[in-house]
Amino acid sequence: MTPLRITAITATSAMGVGLAAMRAALHGRRGGLAPCALPAMPPGIWIGRVREAEAIDPPPPLGAFACRNTRLAELALRQDGFVAAVDAAVARHGAGRVAVVLGTSTSGIEETERAWARAGADRALTGYDYARTHDLHALPRYVRARLGLAGPCVSISTACTSGARAFLDAGTLIAAGLADAAVVGGADTLCRLTLHGFGSLELLAKGPTRPCAEDRDGISIGEAAAFALLERAGPGDAGALALLGAGASSDGHHMSSPQPDGHGAVAAMQGALDSAGLAPGQIGYVNMHGTGTRANDAMEDRAIARLFGDAVPCSSTKGWTGHTLGASGALEAAVAAICVEDGLVPGCLGVARPDPSFTARIAVANAAAPVDRVLSNSFGFGGSNCALVIGRLA
Repeated sequence: MTPLRITAITATSAMGVGLAAMRAALHGRRGGLAPCALPAMPPGIWIGRVREAEAIDPPPPLGAFACRNTRLAELALRQDGFVAAVDAAVARHGAGRVAVVLGTSTSGIEETERAWARAGADRALTGYDYARTHDLHALPRYVRARLGLAGPCVSISTACTSGARAFLDAGTLIAAGLADAAVVGGADTLCRLTLHGFGSLELLAKGPTRPCAEDRDGISIGEAAAFALLERAGPGDAGALALLGAGASSDGHHMSSPQPDGHGAVAAMQGALDSAGLAPGQIGYVNMHGTGTRANDAMEDRAIARLFGDAVPCSSTKGWTGHTLGASGALEAAVAAICVEDGLVPGCLGVARPDPSFTARIAVANAAAPVDRVLSNSFGFGGSNCALVIGRLA
């Protein structure tokens, strides 16, 4: 693919609100997971909650979009000069030439849960706007309206690859000439469906998740919103942060279990490398999907080892944020950007000893290193796989 400049990027999660807080948490190894205090949730679990979003409301003209997902998206949009960067892109290209491509897995489903809780014997859902809250297209519609854009507007819902897949699909729109720039990323928020659903699968950890640990015991669910502005690179952009490549695959092995040998994961990673014109040895760090479940982490270790052996450090940052589902790929693209800018390899959080059966090079402590390019993995239910390469333009 033709590299795309990342003109602006912002992210908000339990790790912190905005990039400065996120950067400080990574360097200081301060995670954001805490015991779940939300009502009617599975007992004894930890989550990555963004309390600051609960006091946020959309601007009054967009009040009908109000839900937990929109509030978190709005909080993220207000950080890191992101709105001003989009305004500048509109001045360069025109509002009709800036696309919006966003991922989510559950959108504003919590609003539906609230509506059912209010419903009486007649089960009438009052005071409830499905199209602008729960609908999977509600998030990109909101962001498009909030930023005053008029280009293509696309919603992506490919489970936990959604936020990463948004980068790939936006690149396709730009390459096809349908847009000159794109706001990409994703948002997903805590809700009963997600927490009880993963609980029913017996995948929730009883403490903070510890991906790659020998004694790992499952996922901690988090919430996050992350956005980036992608544009065609210009002649003066050498050294700028960029999306260098992207790859995707679908192995369809099982609805909720990964293909054990990681064939689809390897295909996505190799596709991203090929797209960027890179060999495995040119990657400085692999940001793993690394959810903390026995099966997922073992599969990813095998897949990474097939391409990289033990030559490249890799780790999961979900110990800081929890698994933010449809937002995770976008959130971890922001992590990748920080790693490139700061020369940081963030070792897995809370891991005393990595799984001794793993053969990839698992980092468990932070390290300063030249990180020119990061490969960031996202894998989802149904066999959806996506990998991004984030680095600097040559």
